Amino acid sequence: MELRHLRYFVAIAEERNFTRAAERLWVTQPGLSSQIRRLEAELGVRLFERHTRGVELTEAGTLFLERARATLAAAELASAVGHDLGEGLLGAVRVGVSAGLPPPRASAIAYRFFQSRPRVELTVIEGPTGALLRALEDGRLDLVMAPSMCASPGISHAPMGSAPWVVLAGAAHPLAGSGPLPAAALAGSTILIRARRDDPAHEWAVHELLSDIDVAASCECSAPGPAVYDQLRSCEGVVLTTTPESLPPELCARALEPRRTLPFSLLWRDETPPPAVSEFVRVAQATAALPAGHPRRLSAVA
Repeated sequence: MELRHLRYFVAIAEERNFTRAAERLWVTQPGLSSQIRRLEAELGVRLFERHTRGVELTEAGTLFLERARATLAAAELASAVGHDLGEGLLGAVRVGVSAGLPPPRASAIAYRFFQSRPRVELTVIEGPTGALLRALEDGRLDLVMAPSMCASPGISHAPMGSAPWVVLAGAAHPLAGSGPLPAAALAGSTILIRARRDDPAHEWAVHELLSDIDVAASCECSAPGPAVYDQLRSCEGVVLTTTPESLPPELCARALEPRRTLPFSLLWRDETPPPAVSEFVRVAQATAALPAGHPRRLSAVA
């Protein structure tokens, strides 16, 4: 039994006439009659009572009509689900976001994707870059937003713009204040850096920045996770990072002068990604290409 047999049967049951059903289905009437006889033989029951004016459902046919319609509806739903999966309208996307070096527009990208694909289950995990990259390699994450230097063989990547470096300091720290901070003012300061095993990108990027601006400073391991904010409030040092989207109380962020930026990329395993993941990459690139301050309208990335 095939779905087409069920469609033939339902059409005849609704039209109560083989000729009209054949015209509706765009098949020949003899061929339709032959297919229904085969269906009845397979089921072992008569589905129709034939007479000169057309056909009527038998008791078995009436019961089978209900089941046939339910089966066809389920098949259409399954087909729609398959189409939606293929178009990236359904599925799940798990994204890791570097915590030590915040990527540009991470929240805007997540929001725009949520707007365009509300039926896709989107999970965003913030954490140390090293842990996120391991999760990406293991298949526990689909994508990671991280500094471009994290790209490696076996990992595909797409640029998502650059973010300016800033200095985070506690309100009572000598380097706290407003306005840009001259790079020379960092000389001799204590720079708090995440542990290499957790966030190697942070250490590499900070050392490269200090070399670029020709500043000698003391680098020390920071407290893990959010605990680094307490270190900053205690004025144990400052943190070099990219522009945070939000800032905890009693901390200030000062842009570095001269301005320096860090490029970021969206990373994923070097394989054909599911449609929903491909759509996230598209939305991320389109969002990253928007000028600063662009309104968060979905039509901008459609």
